[in-house]
Amino acid sequence: MPVFIINRLFQALGVVLVMSVLVFVGLYLIGDPTSMLVSPEATEIERQALRKALGLDQSIWVQYLTFLGNAAQGDFGRSFLTGQPALQLIIERMPATVELVIVAMTFSVVGVPLGILAGLRPKAPSSKAIMTGSILGFSLPNFWIGLMLIMLFAVYLGVLPASARGETVNVGPVALSILTIDGWQHLALPALTLGLAKAALMIRVTRAATREVLPMDYIKFARAKGLRPSRILNVHLLKNILIPIITVAGLEFGQAIAFAVVTESVFSWPGMGKLLIDSIITLDRPVVVAYLIMMVFFLVILNLVVDILYMAIDPSAREKVRD
Repeated sequence: MPVFIINRLFQALGVVLVMSVLVFVGLYLIGDPTSMLVSPEATEIERQALRKALGLDQSIWVQYLTFLGNAAQGDFGRSFLTGQPALQLIIERMPATVELVIVAMTFSVVGVPLGILAGLRPKAPSSKAIMTGSILGFSLPNFWIGLMLIMLFAVYLGVLPASARGETVNVGPVALSILTIDGWQHLALPALTLGLAKAALMIRVTRAATREVLPMDYIKFARAKGLRPSRILNVHLLKNILIPIITVAGLEFGQAIAFAVVTESVFSWPGMGKLLIDSIITLDRPVVVAYLIMMVFFLVILNLVVDILYMAIDPSAREKVRD
């Protein structure tokens, strides 16, 4: 196991390095950030002075190596717009995104019992209704779902706010909105928007896993022994369908953290995704590069955690690692 973890960490380092090159070169080719930072009436001398102050007058590879050396020391540069450290800006927005994703993923857990129900009785009308709902939830784009929820609950019914984060309570350095009623009201619509697609995916994965496990010999043997259906479900069935569920849930959690951009933009949720969009629009290169590198590293580490959980549940996976 330690060798496996060390190998994965080295792989993560390689992925982060490759990603940093692609992101850095891509942003370099998009445009000149100074065009967004100076007045249109600025002279060329003023533009050149700003480029020099930001280090943009050097070649791309000199800029990249300078960035890489600073990043190794934990310095991802400073925002071109605010002058604040890029990493600090991202960390300040992180609690809002993590809070949103945790609530959304908690909501998506409802897909597990619905998927089991659809798998146990695939021809029942209730199962067909569940699968129809999952197809809609999986197919409809997040921004459309968000807009429809705003129209229904914020415009027509007027019971929930359509934007911002609401009142927060500081727990140490972290501001949380789940500790206030106003915070929950602001959190409800974006979390529901993000959670619907995740719940739909969980339904489909759970149903497929249930249908695959039901014909297995150990399920038939348990039934032949006269075990209660609840015991067969909780012990024999649920334990064996947990592997794909945990794998998908872990990966979806990481993707939601990294790419909750659309949902945060629709609801003006002050998270990392909204910061990323604003930084891309203004060509704030240090913030964009720092964000993407952090997310790549986070996703790789999350995949490692999922693999470890996978091996903890499935003994055969540990044997494959030893081999």
